Amino acid sequence: QVQLVESGGGLVQPGGSLRLSCAASGSIFSICTMGWYRQAPGKQRELVARITSGRNTIYADSVKGRFTISKDNTKNTVYLQMNSLKPDDTAVYYCNGNCLSPYGRDDYWGQGTQVTVSS
Repeated sequence: QVQLVESGGGLVQPGGSLRLSCAASGSIFSICTMGWYRQAPGKQRELVARITSGRNTIYADSVKGRFTISKDNTKNTVYLQMNSLKPDDTAVYYCNGNCLSPYGRDDYWGQGTQVTVSS
């Protein structure tokens, strides 16, 4: 069973930066595509960024050029560096691991961390 624990959320002013971290319970990055999702009040959860085992990345159009996803295999940790934050970035951010299993792929989720962008 994979456990994911996010940290790094908080309140930041527009134009500011935050770095989110997601610590995994084991060495899973070789078999998992890791991602960050977010969910704002009244909206569906949406993909923000994803990084594969081979370090290929994709980003939502709304965050391209502002957010960067990365991972440190030695620390079993995925990061989301968020710059030039906007009020529309306010949401609960969730870490996701989509991992190979004997039966296909399994999804694992963290508990979420709140990001609030406001002056």
